[in-house]
Amino acid sequence: MSLLLLPAALFAQSAPPPEEPDKPADQQQPEWEKDAPPVDPEIIEGRERPGFNDELPEEIEQDNPGAVRAPPPQAFPKDQLPIPDRWRLIESLGLVRESLIDPYNQNTYKGDRPINPDKVPWLPITGDDWFFVANLISDTVYEPRTFPIPVGIQTTEDPDRLDVFGDDFSTVLSQTFIAGFALLKGSTAYKPPSVEYRVTLAYNVNYVDVPERRVLFVEPSLESDRLDHFLGVQEAFVDYHFTQFDTSRFDFISIRAGIQPFQSDFRGFLFNDQQLGVRLFGSRDNNRVQFNLGAFWRLEKDTNSGLNSIVQSPRDDLVFVANLYRQDFLIPALTSQFTVVYNRNREADDIEIDDNGFPVRPALLGNLRGRDYDVVYLGYNADGRIGRVNITASAYWALGENRDNFFTGRPSDINAQFYAAELSYDKDWMRFRLSGAYQSGDSDPFDDDETGFDAIFENPVFAGADTSYWIRQTIPFAGGGRAVSVNGRNGLLNNLRSSKEQGQSNFNNPGLILAGVGADFDLTPEFRLSANANHLWFEDTAVVETLRNEGSIPREIGFDLSAAAIWRPKATQNIVVRLSAATLLAGDGFRDLFDNLGGQNEFYSVLANVVLTY
Repeated sequence: MSLLLLPAALFAQSAPPPEEPDKPADQQQPEWEKDAPPVDPEIIEGRERPGFNDELPEEIEQDNPGAVRAPPPQAFPKDQLPIPDRWRLIESLGLVRESLIDPYNQNTYKGDRPINPDKVPWLPITGDDWFFVANLISDTVYEPRTFPIPVGIQTTEDPDRLDVFGDDFSTVLSQTFIAGFALLKGSTAYKPPSVEYRVTLAYNVNYVDVPERRVLFVEPSLESDRLDHFLGVQEAFVDYHFTQFDTSRFDFISIRAGIQPFQSDFRGFLFNDQQLGVRLFGSRDNNRVQFNLGAFWRLEKDTNSGLNSIVQSPRDDLVFVANLYRQDFLIPALTSQFTVVYNRNREADDIEIDDNGFPVRPALLGNLRGRDYDVVYLGYNADGRIGRVNITASAYWALGENRDNFFTGRPSDINAQFYAAELSYDKDWMRFRLSGAYQSGDSDPFDDDETGFDAIFENPVFAGADTSYWIRQTIPFAGGGRAVSVNGRNGLLNNLRSSKEQGQSNFNNPGLILAGVGADFDLTPEFRLSANANHLWFEDTAVVETLRNEGSIPREIGFDLSAAAIWRPKATQNIVVRLSAATLLAGDGFRDLFDNLGGQNEFYSVLANVVLTY
């Protein structure tokens, strides 16, 4: 290509300057070096290494007449021909050949090279800085498990059985295909795109088999297994970048509108979902300050897959978020986040039945009446390290009003708290973790205060995450409410909701206390072993005692023990294989509330997961 030919004058002007007659040839100093400014050894303000900084050693001066400094820019010729397409230079030299099915080397379909407008005249784009990105994911789950399963009132799989709880074994098979497509404008290697269009679709097929009827369907005549499928829209947004607010360090301000992912804190304790909204976000002060201002209108979810359902009207549930991140605050190496979240719910007159026939709004607890509520969450979150100790912490204070307490039928004030922290220490290829969480519970269901903390839509990465039995599994609250669970799937909180996808927040709950230890072992770059042990308690059992009509219920839930193995062939994220196992050793409180046909006090789950990514 002619673009690769450089003028001969380049080589002529690059010759060394003439030698001085009074010095040997190897000691001549170029003229441009004599006029070069001295090197400034001072540290740029705000760019010190975080953490402990020892005193610098004494300055070492070298006297090496034979050495030469690197030439400054003015030493090079200015008549070089630029190469306009640096992405295709390697292919032009014959070093790399593009392949559609190759996810490792340069590929136009995963955004490594710009789109050639001449090849796609039907696209409304101009210029050579538009990129196309395609992501394809296959997520396969096989999950055998045991948990307390109540026996149906009308009929069971065994008509001779009169027990309250039946067999506890069930199986889940789930296959999800995710296809994401994005059209970007701008050189994204160094700064955010100036314009982004993105769409992500997810198609899920799931099969569940349980031993009792009226667990999967409300009709007792239907079978105790279910095959279902659903197509959800998980992302569909436009992102516009305000280039006039860019700085020399590529600080930016962008606005994003549409269905988009958002996580309100570092670990997903309060609001971690993909919802319809508008968000203004960006960074300032050399990326040391980041901010979000967002408003979200919650979409209905499909019951069995948990995916967004755009064929239904959005819920009358709005979420407003404002947060600010600051690096090296309160101490160096610690990023602090301050957040205010307002949840406005007006679904008191909304009766929602899920796809399996169970009522989810209002939840079938207490007086069974619908509720409106306003809640403001004040939060502080931290992520970073103190010396060699990594730390992640969250604290939330929920304040507001519930228009109808389902115990009293009167308005109630909401005043609840949540705290969580994880400390970890790295030793070579090992990481050791300490975890603790506190969710306040309601100590008096019949007063005009609701003090049990609940989130909007939690999906926490904490204390073992979905490897943990308690976080992964849903425990039905049999005998105290219908179609209501103690906790939610992929959730930490004990909130007595119908579901986190379709139910309302509930601040009349028993709360939670968690204390845990864990460790991660990176045996090779491709293979990791993890282990977790958590001890769980109800913070206060007054609510469950009232709903169950029991005089006293012990607080201990039990021990949650889990282990996981993760294998990543080729040390990339293109293939991830995970196998985990967990068990719950039931404590006095759990045994008081729940049982099974065999009377075992141990429950288990196995999770086999394969993720393939293009």
